[in-house]
Amino acid sequence: MQPITTQQIEAGYALAKERYAALGVDTEAAMTALAAIPIALHAWQGDDVRGFESADAQLTGGGIQATGNYPGRARTADELRADLDQALRLIPGKHRVNLQAIQGDFGGKVERNNMRPEHFSRWMDWAKERGLGLDFNPSYFSHPKADDGFTLTSRDEGNRQFWIEHGIASRKIGEAFGKALGTPCVTNIWIPDGSKDIPVDRKSPRELLARSLDAILAEKLDSRYNLDAVEGKLFGLGLESYTAGSHEFYLGYAVTRKILLCYDTGHFHPTEVVSDKLSAALTFLDQMLLHISRGVRWDSDHVVILSDELQAIAQELVRGKYLNRVHISLDFFDASMNRVAAWVIGARSMLKALLLALLEPFESLRTFENAGDYTARLAMLEELKTLPFGTVWDYYCLKQSAPVGAQWLDEVKQYEKTVLAQRG
Repeated sequence: MQPITTQQIEAGYALAKERYAALGVDTEAAMTALAAIPIALHAWQGDDVRGFESADAQLTGGGIQATGNYPGRARTADELRADLDQALRLIPGKHRVNLQAIQGDFGGKVERNNMRPEHFSRWMDWAKERGLGLDFNPSYFSHPKADDGFTLTSRDEGNRQFWIEHGIASRKIGEAFGKALGTPCVTNIWIPDGSKDIPVDRKSPRELLARSLDAILAEKLDSRYNLDAVEGKLFGLGLESYTAGSHEFYLGYAVTRKILLCYDTGHFHPTEVVSDKLSAALTFLDQMLLHISRGVRWDSDHVVILSDELQAIAQELVRGKYLNRVHISLDFFDASMNRVAAWVIGARSMLKALLLALLEPFESLRTFENAGDYTARLAMLEELKTLPFGTVWDYYCLKQSAPVGAQWLDEVKQYEKTVLAQRG
């Protein structure tokens, strides 16, 4: 691809800066604000959510499925870290990495209720060397004790206790991340528990879930090191009729226990939009976690693109001044395409949406709205769509030493040729 020169980028930006300034928008301030927003790259995009518990680990159960067989999947934690390094070089700004419990350096069989911080020491060393924060997720899937669709809601007390212990162990790992890296780890609990067909008892599993979560969260951890979150879902594969951990359940739980609520943008009905839910939940919650995905007719975890809904989410975060209260993470796993490219596309799309929102003349728009001048509000919103946002984005990438435009794709293709293709 023909590269654009630094001189061309700077000349285009000078014009764009003037256009935005005419509307009262400070492009420099917008880029400074964007540089302070970390996006957590979800490590499970790189290994198709298989993890490294064994050499032949497979993604099974729990309503999760990565589709496709594109070559180059990370087979070890070392390969995964290398792929993340490559992706992070192509994404402007300083970001984070979000891990699943199954992605440690285990060096042999380690049961999930016996996982310890030392199994993630290499991840901590890697993150510290690069100045990254780490987030964490217990893995309540792809395990014999989850094959019947029940973990924290299991009627088998021994099975339920196993998963409670896994949650407790995961929080201690998150705490260790926070202490080692100087930034709180968000430890997020999602479980698949539910029913394929219509249950007659919806109440009992939810009562068990509340008791199990209370047991996991019984020990108070310092919020400087660990932040707890719970994540609901509409349904999972093989669990279409009932999900114990629904959004209503977790909203009540998060509010009463004063922990974070996670909204995954793929975990709702296709006609629901998370952008409309943020201000409602944040009226009662101090902080939230956002998992940014893209569902196509269902929770299909497609790679995030710069869609209308993604822009609406970013607008809500900026307009509501929620950026310091919401933790943003990507959450998709597409095995039909280059996995490193998927990270880069998704992260850059999220950042573009945030920059677009930061370049809005929000106070002017709100003045129109408060005055009942909906004509001016709509006219301004439409005019903003054709302002030279792209040149501001290019300039931001230049200043952050990240590839401008689609130049990053050349680097990904080269990495695929020299590294990914060698994995067989």
